Amino acid sequence: MIRVCPSTNPCSEDKLVEYVKELQSLGVEMLHCDVMDGYFVPAKCLSLELLKEVSKNTLMALDVHLMISNPKAQVKNYLTLPLSYLTIHYEAFENKKDMLKVIEQIHNAGKLAGISIKPNTNVEEIEAYLPYIDLVLVMSVEPGKSGQKFMLDALDKIKALDTIKKEKDLNFKIEIDGGINLENAEDVVMAGAQMLVMGNAFYNTESRKELLEKVENLK
Repeated sequence: MIRVCPSTNPCSEDKLVEYVKELQSLGVEMLHCDVMDGYFVPAKCLSLELLKEVSKNTLMALDVHLMISNPKAQVKNYLTLPLSYLTIHYEAFENKKDMLKVIEQIHNAGKLAGISIKPNTNVEEIEAYLPYIDLVLVMSVEPGKSGQKFMLDALDKIKALDTIKKEKDLNFKIEIDGGINLENAEDVVMAGAQMLVMGNAFYNTESRKELLEKVENLK
């Protein structure tokens, strides 16, 4: 099943709770929550306090994407939330053993763990870690700014992940984030993506319900 995960970006934070309630009324099952600290990426958004407020106002599953510089020190704060997925960035860890410890910490808290990779990170770099995670988030734009154009080489990464997943009989989900819209949604689904994060395309469309139905019926 293809799942559209509308992003908390680009909705303004003072209207975010209202937007979240609307998404739930449309039948959206999962909300992608972009957390940025202003260090790992230039932008800063979605504080822990606001994320708590969002979680209190929806029954949607929360897919939390941490774009922060020191996840090892901060991840415990997010594990207190009723989230489904907690995704950390591969590039945020100099010591990959620390990354594995954080993945274990996420699992021990009863949550699903994801790894996200930036456009310049190759799939081969994370292949050894794929048996330990539940999701790979492929960034098809540079993280930190909404409204960027989709990078076509992300399709090759999705295909490579899908091949590894099938050959090694692994169960992780493949998620794509960055410039996803109706023009490229079918391509990323055909490549193997199962979860499509949509920001501007979903927020600014004339009919969010229609867009949701079109994408989720692609495959």
